Amino acid sequence: MSKTFLLIIDLINRKDVLVSDHGYDQLAEDDFLIRDVLDGVRGATIVEDYPNYAKGPCVLVLQEDSQGRPIHVVWGIPRGRTSPAVLITAYRPDPKRWSDNFVRRNT
Repeated sequence: MSKTFLLIIDLINRKDVLVSDHGYDQLAEDDFLIRDVLDGVRGATIVEDYPNYAKGPCVLVLQEDSQGRPIHVVWGIPRGRTSPAVLITAYRPDPKRWSDNFVRRNT
């Protein structure tokens, strides 16, 4: 399991969460509820892990909304800090760009 993702789950459990402006825009655009995203993180699957990303460690995960539909969420932690967990973006994965289970990019 990703160290970044373990820290993000811990931060979410402690309610130490920030939603980026872009994250809010994407939640509204795709009609996601923040509660669905927060609740779904516990059952998430890591798709890509970026522990050395320039803006801070982040991870792309596959989650489900309350109806069981897939959501990709990028969670991060600001560089040089240990909190908060930042919801960077969330979107419905495009089946044309992803494998059937949405965990691998199509080439």
